[in-house]
Amino acid sequence: MIKLFCFTSILLMTCFLSAQDKHDKTEYKSISLNYKDEVRKTIISKAKEFPDNTQLSIAITKNGKTEYYGIIKQNDSIKFIENQNKIFEIGSITKVLTATLLTSLVEEGQINLTDNINRYYPFPFKNNTKLTFQSLANHSSGLPRLPSNLVFLDPDNPYRHYNKSYLDKYLKDLIEIKSDSKNNYTYSNLGFAILGYTLGLSQNIDFEQLLQERVLDKYGMKQSYTRICHISNNLVAGLNANGDITPNWQFNIFFGAGGVLSTTEDLSKFAKAQFNSQHSELALTQKPTFTVNETLKLGLGWHILKTQNGKELLTHNGGTGGYSSSMLVNVADQTAVIILSNVSAFHPKTGNIEQISLQIMSIL
Repeated sequence: MIKLFCFTSILLMTCFLSAQDKHDKTEYKSISLNYKDEVRKTIISKAKEFPDNTQLSIAITKNGKTEYYGIIKQNDSIKFIENQNKIFEIGSITKVLTATLLTSLVEEGQINLTDNINRYYPFPFKNNTKLTFQSLANHSSGLPRLPSNLVFLDPDNPYRHYNKSYLDKYLKDLIEIKSDSKNNYTYSNLGFAILGYTLGLSQNIDFEQLLQERVLDKYGMKQSYTRICHISNNLVAGLNANGDITPNWQFNIFFGAGGVLSTTEDLSKFAKAQFNSQHSELALTQKPTFTVNETLKLGLGWHILKTQNGKELLTHNGGTGGYSSSMLVNVADQTAVIILSNVSAFHPKTGNIEQISLQIMSIL
């Protein structure tokens, strides 16, 4: 089955972080004195395995300041460039923005996390299934990753045809939640698709417009987009697994699960806003709502990883047909690492994107 903008490397993350924590503290001290060189070495060592015309845009926030590292690979050579204003698909990092929209409405008293979403639909769900906002936002609803009536009519644009009619059909006649998946962690793109769409219904407004007004505009994300037609320039072309240019995805009903396009400069603004406790809607997304095990909890949108030395990282990654992304935020230390790239989620070395972000975070 096709894997789409999925959070797939939690085990890799926890193992990597545990190994990093075991390093000698004197080694960390020497690294921190020259961390910029270490960051560059890390980027180059991993990026050389990507195809020509690959771009990585990296934002690193430390001590209240953000530094940017951009690279492009051309003729098997890697060059450092400025591309923090270049636009990429961010894939599933969109889920964190969707969850932030949810919590903004919760903080205003318009929605309760424990409310059933069913009230916003003019028909009963199959088997009288009930879904709450919280269960959709922390992947505990029991919904599968993708709906059973999603047919990949266009492999290069898999969600383009999945519209309201398909979703209504699924909820009315096809939804089926297995007893062993209910109230357990089951990562679901479908759950966030339903969450985003329902938030739009709750406010009688198009979800994309609601996200623009209540999240992107609020945090000054002026180069983040909900519709590709609004982008006049600065869009980095996505590459497929073979390194050829591939079409951008149109998400339709699935927009809340992966549809935003953005820059590292914009996402660094959003990351730094996480450090401000006055943003109660962001604090709510960071609060654990579901425990998977001793090293992994779920906030709303965020996965919360606990390292061996007790540090907590808010994290999410993303991947589409032409792009991969990663975002790590340490609220306590006020550090963040964001990577956007035009490396396909289906490229065999796409995991290098997450490894770069983890290694840079360990250097910080």
